[in-house]
Amino acid sequence: MNFKALNRGELLASIGGILLLISLFLSWYTLANQHAVLGTCRGPNTHCSGWAALSGLKFVFLIAALAPAILSYIIIRGHALSWPRGELTAVVAMVALIMTIFVGVIDKPGTPKAEISITIGWWVALLADLLILFGSVWRAQESGARRNPPGVL
Repeated sequence: MNFKALNRGELLASIGGILLLISLFLSWYTLANQHAVLGTCRGPNTHCSGWAALSGLKFVFLIAALAPAILSYIIIRGHALSWPRGELTAVVAMVALIMTIFVGVIDKPGTPKAEISITIGWWVALLADLLILFGSVWRAQESGARRNPPGVL
């Protein structure tokens, strides 16, 4: 096991993974009135965590939170891969980022939509997704294949 093989990219992605895992249990949404319903949460003035609010999507976020740990394990053990290290983690982070934006800005879960607002947990998840993405892209760039300029063999 070579812990010196880890660099800033894995550290950044791992911090993002821990933050994403923590954010799932923070308050993602606030339900404003008595008619607001979101998963198992009911208003008025109720806070709903990401774990309680997101039925199947919470497992996508859980996988995205574990992806940096898997990347670090692969790097520490020195496993050979057929793709640049960090590339798959970057794809998972991109999916998590898109889903976070979707459930926070584009189409909030629950009804009525006007009575549901995002809170600190959603913002922490957004930051965590960005940290995982930047960290894994950093690693993928460092371990990617070096290309020669055109005309050079």
